[in-house]
Parts: sequence; structure tokens; C-alpha cells
Amino acid sequence: MKKLIFSFCFFTTLIMNATAQDLQVRLNHIALQVKELETSRDFYKNVIGLPQIQDPFNDDIHAWLDMGGSQLHLIEGGIDEGEKDKNNHLCFSVNDMEAFIQQLKKHNVTFSDWPGEEGAITVRPDGIRQIYFKDPDGHWIEVNDDHGSNK
Repeated sequence: MKKLIFSFCFFTTLIMNATAQDLQVRLNHIALQVKELETSRDFYKNVIGLPQIQDPFNDDIHAWLDMGGSQLHLIEGGIDEGEKDKNNHLCFSVNDMEAFIQQLKKHNVTFSDWPGEEGAITVRPDGIRQIYFKDPDGHWIEVNDDHGSNK
């Protein structure tokens, strides 16, 4: 019996000494509750450019979109929570900021810089450009041009 207890204690010690690097954690998905699924799905597909992927629920309240290694899950049933803080936002990177801005204009989506000047672009100290706008439910979105570049 003593040998079994020692083995269990040794195994527990190994598990408790695992480092964060050993866990291999990665982002799988972000779930976002929305008021009208069709409106939000169209926005994320046609304005942002995320391709829709198959979801296992296959119902009328879920839509899954590919974010290039992770997923965005839209779930109908959101409630109006009032004004949302810009600090809470989704961020996407694009390889061509000018083309993306034209996409926004095509869909009549206004954008601003961080302070809120409409049509302006924030430039970070490292040269990365950022714009901000809201989705149909008022969730803030940042788009930047940090798309694997070495700025």
C-alpha cells in the first residue's frame, strides 16, 4: 500500500509542476451574442470578410465563422446592454488597410481613430495603423495592418 501512495504522490507532483508552456493553450473561439443572427452574419461575412464554416448545431440561432486559426461563434439572443466600452473590442489584422477602408465605405460603415475622429486612422508608435467601428449590435471592432509585417 505504501508503494501505491508514493506513486500517486509522485504523479500528482509532476502534474502540479507543469508550466504554462507545457499546457499548449491557444484560442479556439470567441462567442458573441447578437440580437439578429442574419444581420450579424452578413456583417461579419460581407463587411469584415470572414468565411462562414459549418457549425454542429445546424439551427437558426448559431453561425460560425473562420478567423484564420480560431473561430467567431455568433449566437442569436443578445440583449441591448447599452453603450459598449471601446476598450472591449475584437481586433482583426488586414494586409491592405486602404482596400479594407474601401470595403467599409462600400457598406456605409463609418470608422474613426481611437479618440473618435471620424475617418481618421490611429498610428501606433511602432507604425501600425488602427481604425475602430461598431458591428450591428454596437460591439467595437478594431482593424489594424499588423498582418505579419515588420513595421
